[in-house]
Amino acid sequence: MNHLLNLRRVNTWRNIIQWGFFLWILYLGIRLGIFVRHFETAGATPFVSRPPGVEGFLPIGALMSLKHWVMNGIIDTIHPAALVLFITFMAMSLLAKKSFCSWLCPVGTLSEGLWKAGQRFLGRNFQLLSWLDIPLRGLKYLLFFFFAKTILYDMPAQAISGFMRAPYWATSDIKMLYFFKQMSITAAAVILVLCALSLLYKNFWCRYLCPYGALLGLLSIVSPMKIRRDEAQCNNCAKCARHCPSSLPVHQKKTIHSPECIGCVSCVESCPTNALAMSLPRLKKPLPLWVFPLLAMGIYAGGVTFGMISGNWQTSLTYGDYQLLIPLINKI
Repeated sequence: MNHLLNLRRVNTWRNIIQWGFFLWILYLGIRLGIFVRHFETAGATPFVSRPPGVEGFLPIGALMSLKHWVMNGIIDTIHPAALVLFITFMAMSLLAKKSFCSWLCPVGTLSEGLWKAGQRFLGRNFQLLSWLDIPLRGLKYLLFFFFAKTILYDMPAQAISGFMRAPYWATSDIKMLYFFKQMSITAAAVILVLCALSLLYKNFWCRYLCPYGALLGLLSIVSPMKIRRDEAQCNNCAKCARHCPSSLPVHQKKTIHSPECIGCVSCVESCPTNALAMSLPRLKKPLPLWVFPLLAMGIYAGGVTFGMISGNWQTSLTYGDYQLLIPLINKI
């Protein structure tokens, strides 16, 4: 009983962290909007500083920034936080499964909230037949490999360097803001369809279409932290598999190696016999459950802190630069 209470406490903390981070991202988005509005109105509205954290929504540019750093030996100063966050999220996956997806990602949080709402109001969630589910899951990997090939293979170092200096990259965060502020009917319809599908199917976007999740999933394969099952304690009730948002056959595996595992520990929480644990290999006893979220959040906090103290967090763009760029943004 004490074990189950501890698990519920960890799951409660996950929900608090998820939605707390979601609200923080909303705050950063509003702050960015106020920042941009100041320049749109030629200083008639109050000025607030630009929040660097919004650069976490620039993963494609961050991948280019990573190549720029590796190939040209230069850390981008326009959106340095994009690179810091990109590397931090990859480190989380390498060491602590896809913990970013289930503990921090605002899209993942919204998606989870939608399928839980669908479960409550419809009484269940649906699952695609395996002949359709498996190839659809491959879409996100195809999308990732397309971006990876285009950036890492097709674009020469010189072209990457040119992009890093271009006005388009300088205003990419503001263009992202404008996408939501000036959303087209087509974009709104696509988002509504994805939300509707997320009510019916668990984590529809994450499961089938998210290229970022595909990258983090591939990296998570080598993570030492994995869900492990004690076959002697398992009673094969399959509650773990039923509670898994990724529909993994947890009750049939000794160790979960799948890149689809998001590290939510829902399976561990549901196990009535304490047969499951998120732990390291070759340990005689499973790690306390609090170790995994502490590791994941520690990597995130450490990455952001290092970016700040190393001077790779704030943009090098000046007030004057934004005065010139923002009025011209629709022409860039």
